[in-house]
Amino acid sequence: MKVLLYTESEKIIRKSGLGKAIKHQIRALEENKIDYTLNPKDDWDILHVNFYGPKSYLIAKKAKKQGKKVIYHAHSTEEDFRNSFIFSNLVSPLFKKWLIKCYTLGDHILTPTPYSKKLLEGYGIKIPITDISNGIDIDFFSKNKKLGEEFRKKFGYSKNDKIIMGVGLYIERKGILDFVELAKRNPQYKFIWFGSSPLIFSPIKIRKAINTKLPNLIFAGYVEPEILRGAYSGCDLYLFPTLEETEGIPIIEACAAKIPALIRDIPVFDDWLKDGINVYKAKDLDEFDEKLKKILDGKLPDLTEEAYNVAKLKDIKSVGAKLVNIYREVLDGKH
Repeated sequence: MKVLLYTESEKIIRKSGLGKAIKHQIRALEENKIDYTLNPKDDWDILHVNFYGPKSYLIAKKAKKQGKKVIYHAHSTEEDFRNSFIFSNLVSPLFKKWLIKCYTLGDHILTPTPYSKKLLEGYGIKIPITDISNGIDIDFFSKNKKLGEEFRKKFGYSKNDKIIMGVGLYIERKGILDFVELAKRNPQYKFIWFGSSPLIFSPIKIRKAINTKLPNLIFAGYVEPEILRGAYSGCDLYLFPTLEETEGIPIIEACAAKIPALIRDIPVFDDWLKDGINVYKAKDLDEFDEKLKKILDGKLPDLTEEAYNVAKLKDIKSVGAKLVNIYREVLDGKH
């Protein structure tokens, strides 16, 4: 069995959660000693498509005509496309139709969570769908005191500073407006946001938020994984005010690093992240403001050990074994 991992626009998406997911797929295949290629011109038995662009559609269509098996990875939905870029809400119904056209070329669809699976089934898609986490390297993101100290030094923080970190693209859906507002409300804490995307595609309110000048707020942009790893180890709270996700890899990374986490109470997290059990949740800005103070002041119990157990379930090793199983079953015609 040889798998073609096909990813259109790889240079553009490599800094996103999708970029991380593709790296994890490569590692999963290598660890399970499954032959793979990234070159469509090679010989291969099964096509794994990770993106919804026109080139991806065409290669999947060609594979189907040749009688080869196709797995389409549904990393995106109409719901997480909304509130992303200029005009995204206006064109989202058309985007949904295109996603359905792409995804239904697959013999099998993979998607990160039971929530995203339910959304796809709600689109009327009848092809078998399996929810399988994008996974993380739990060893890489385990807490590292030295890297945490280096992170604080690099960004000019003292050992006594209370640091709140966020991760995501510069889009409204990631909750970036609430992140900035919370920084304004809490000058006693330090706020730092990792990740970026071209502001030319962002609405004016997002551009204004990114250009907010506050002494306690840093937009660090895209950083290499090693620096992000240090940030998880050196911060005091991971804040994830996202409005919609298909999974949300950064929250899993935060769980692996045993950093307290405060996330928005949205459906995608219902099945695996529980308020007051392994993370804390908030429904709106005021509740975020109230709970982050209580977490940092030690007025709420530490849930990081329970959160780490969540991360263990989504470790790349176990995710890789599930992925390879799907490949074999699809190739054998069991799906």
